[in-house]
Amino acid sequence: MPDVLKAPLVVEFPFTRSLGPVQSAFLTGLRERVVLGVRTTDGRTLVPPVEYDPVTAEEIRDLVEVAPTGTVTTWAWNHAPRRGQPLDTPFAWVLVRLDGADTALLHALDAPGPDAVRTGMRVRVRWAAERSGAITDIACFEPYDGEPARPGGHRGDFADPVTGIVAPARLDYTYTPGRAQTAHLEALAERRIVGERCPSCRKVYVPPRGACPTCGVATSERVGVGPRGTVTTFCIVNIKARGLDIEVPYVYAHIALDGADLALHGRIGGLPYDRVRMGLRVEPVWTEGARHPDHYRPTGEPDADYDTYRELL
Repeated sequence: MPDVLKAPLVVEFPFTRSLGPVQSAFLTGLRERVVLGVRTTDGRTLVPPVEYDPVTAEEIRDLVEVAPTGTVTTWAWNHAPRRGQPLDTPFAWVLVRLDGADTALLHALDAPGPDAVRTGMRVRVRWAAERSGAITDIACFEPYDGEPARPGGHRGDFADPVTGIVAPARLDYTYTPGRAQTAHLEALAERRIVGERCPSCRKVYVPPRGACPTCGVATSERVGVGPRGTVTTFCIVNIKARGLDIEVPYVYAHIALDGADLALHGRIGGLPYDRVRMGLRVEPVWTEGARHPDHYRPTGEPDADYDTYRELL
């Protein structure tokens, strides 16, 4: 049996969100080296601030400055920092209750080792050299044995406030396709499309999954399908994806390859996006060195009858 393939993959999505008045003031304050909390009607000061009281659910906007010094309430040692974390050397994750606050803020503590960290130790904010209005404007916390700092009484009014943020989300992992999809991918490298037939219901699945999703039995009989197929349904994409060199609008479709009982995904090219339709007969277009079809184009055949693909919608 051939070796099973594996490859490193990255899923990344930059999430953009707008800010309400409380979060806007908090992040703008960090840019200006000011830490703001929000005071509830019963006198508690919450840091980081929230827009609604977690006990009563009422809206709260009474901003109050707290000190950049505080006390560690709990901690955990991070011996192997990952990409994108606050420090690139081992550090402690800490919850710090800043002086003047009633809740704790999660951040990193720069310490030489776990023996130097303890619950109850005093720390202070180390500000980033360049600040933009983000939680990373606090570079980290550092041990501190001086007097508690005195807040300046700032009420959260700033020029040029931060009104939105971009939060990058990323997942790095190694993908192993398994026996069935390894064979499928190796066939694609030879410009062939291979599925597997269920020994019970006799349906052919592309790409193969190693088991029939309907009957739950293992599949091993390989079957060549396509390369031509039928568009069963589609969507028009109007938003350009970062890193994808395809002009919008373009069409992404479900395509039922001839001989297959499951539609796969593919981009449609070779005709204007507004002429793509259900039943359109298409064939794959390969590019030099590619391991899969670049897109599908019309074959010039008459459209398929609806009854031939309705079960694959």
